[in-house]
Formats: sequence, structure tokens, C-alpha cells
Amino acid sequence: MTEPSAAYRELSGIIARYATEEGEVATAIDCLFLSRRTAPSQPLHTAQWPCFALVAQGAKSLTLGQEVYDYGVGDYLVVALDLPVTSRTTVASPEAPLFGLGIAIRPERLKDLFQRVPPVPTASGDRARGVAVNQADEGLLGATLRLLKLLDAPRDIPALAPLIEQEILYRLLTGPCGAALTRIARTDSPGNRVAKAVAWLRENYTEQLRIEDLANRVGMSTSSLHHHFSAVTAMTPLEYQKHLRLREARRLMWVDRLDVGSAGYQVGYQSASQFSREYSRMFGLPPSRDREEAHGHQSTRLIDNNDSLSCDANGRFSLVTDSRVCAPYLSCAQSDCDSNSTPNGETRHKMPKSRGRGGSPGRRWRSIARRSNC
Repeated sequence: MTEPSAAYRELSGIIARYATEEGEVATAIDCLFLSRRTAPSQPLHTAQWPCFALVAQGAKSLTLGQEVYDYGVGDYLVVALDLPVTSRTTVASPEAPLFGLGIAIRPERLKDLFQRVPPVPTASGDRARGVAVNQADEGLLGATLRLLKLLDAPRDIPALAPLIEQEILYRLLTGPCGAALTRIARTDSPGNRVAKAVAWLRENYTEQLRIEDLANRVGMSTSSLHHHFSAVTAMTPLEYQKHLRLREARRLMWVDRLDVGSAGYQVGYQSASQFSREYSRMFGLPPSRDREEAHGHQSTRLIDNNDSLSCDANGRFSLVTDSRVCAPYLSCAQSDCDSNSTPNGETRHKMPKSRGRGGSPGRRWRSIARRSNC
């Protein structure tokens, strides 16, 4: 068995060869993404899909609601369902970059594994949160290293990558995060009903939210929905909807160049003052100033609808292209997901455009820049 320190050095070496530029890169293994960062970053507000993430060198943090999850070498992060989070690189330098990897937790693979693995017991006192950080054991670390080594043997990827991916999921299910994944995946569990509520909110975030209607939709009482939703997501349904609205409004201003009033109205705000107040509270700047600073620093290259902007530690804005796998959780349908194959054999997914408020062009939340931030 490879010693943990040697395994992380080997992981770092592989990531360094395939992630040669700043940021996140896709690989020939369609569920696997790599990242390199050479400096600590400012907080990046993003939509995080279900994933397993491991840091081989450096350190990161993820914020969900008011909770901060720090993870570095020796730790792994699991996100069990789609969540609006804030991600930040905390330890990185040009001499010792952050090297990380992310593996999408794909619902069909997890369902298949559930049919053959005894259910993981979930005690009533288990933490129900949809995000967790734990120490990686030798089994999980070894399987992850073997998956990365396949990048050097591309002919073996079609046959072996699905098997190693399944082993990684098995290690997660039988490890400390197994109960959280099981709570979300079991169709008869409150966690799964929360996942259904999350899916509905993603698709209908511009609509006025009535908690009673949402509770009836997912088969829960109002009090039960509030309790379990907060336990899993660290926020109430109304707070979750507000996160979706404000992040999409920011994208509309940064990428689609909408004015402040149009962006606020399109995501569901009727009051301009309320929109400005809540936007400032989340992003630290009024929407008008945030928009001006974004467009004042952006590249002169034309920004398309798949791009967003991120800000580095020196206040410089840069383009981030959305090229992530569409990975909704178990309760989310993929029937409306348009996919296409790229020249290197990957399958990319993008949700089709929907209609915004008043019939204006809008987007489903799943088509907003979805990043691994691993």
C-alpha cells in the first residue's frame, strides 16, 4: 500500500501535468475534474453539484449558509445535493500551487450501487447536513489515485474508469459520509423529500414561494419541511430561493449585461430597494457598483452565455467558462438535458433555455455556471 504522504505527492504530480493552467479543467474521464490555483482567492459564489472533492496540495474552504468547512491535504469534501455555496482557495502559491480534484456523484451510478450494497444505518443523532468534511482513509485514497493514473492510460479508461468510480462511491457510502448520502437518496426519507424541494426551487426560483404549497408538493408538513430543509441545507427554503435569485441576477448583470432593474425583476424581485438591500448583504456591494466594477475589469473579448466572471486575490476579474457535467441529484430529472460529445470523447450537458418572467428569455437554475471548485 502506498504511504499517504507518497500518495498525495503522486496525486499532485499527475494533477500538475494535466492541469497546466490556472483554474479548473475537465479530463478524459467524464466525471473527473482537476484544478490548479497559484494564489489564495476571494470568495466565489457558485452553484455546487453533488461531488466528492480531494485536495492533494494546498487548502480550500467552502461556506454553506453561516458554516465554514475547511479542508486540505488528508481531507475530503462531500456535497450530497445541489447547494448554493461560497468557495475559496486559502493556501496556494506559485511555488506550491493548490492541486485538487473533483468527482461528480452521478445519480444513476449511486442508484445502481444501492441495489447491491446493504443500506447504511442512519441513527437519529447523525448529522443531516448536505456537506461534510472527513479524513480520507487508505481505501478511498488508493481508489482515487488509481482513477487519476488512468489519465496516463487512455485506452483503459472506458473499461476501468466506471469500475474505479463505483469503488470510490462504495468507499464514500461505507465511510463517515455514507449516512448523509443514504438520507438523501432513499425515496422514503425526509432528506430525499428535501432534495425534491430543492429541485423544484431550482426550476421555479422566480415564482412567489408559498411554503405550504411546497410542503404539499413534496409530501411533508410545513413544520417538517422547515426542520429538515434547514438541517440539510443550513438555510430555510426562503433563504435558499434568495440565494438562487441573487446569484442569477449577478450572472445576468455580469454576463448578459442586463441593467440592475431588469436583472432584479427577471429573477423575481418586485421591489428595487429590497433587491439592492439583499444583494448588498450577500455580495458586499450594491448591484449597480458591482456591475460597474465587473464590466470595468473584464476582458474586451465577447462574453457568451456560458461564461461568468471570477475575482482573484488582487481584485482582477477573469472569465470562467461553464464546462461542467450536469449532475443533478437523485430526485432531479435529466429528461430536459441536452448533451453533446466533445472531440476528446467527453459528454457535456447543458440545460435548455427557459422563459423568464413576462416571457423574456431566462434560464433554469441548472444552466447557471455550475463549477466543481474542487
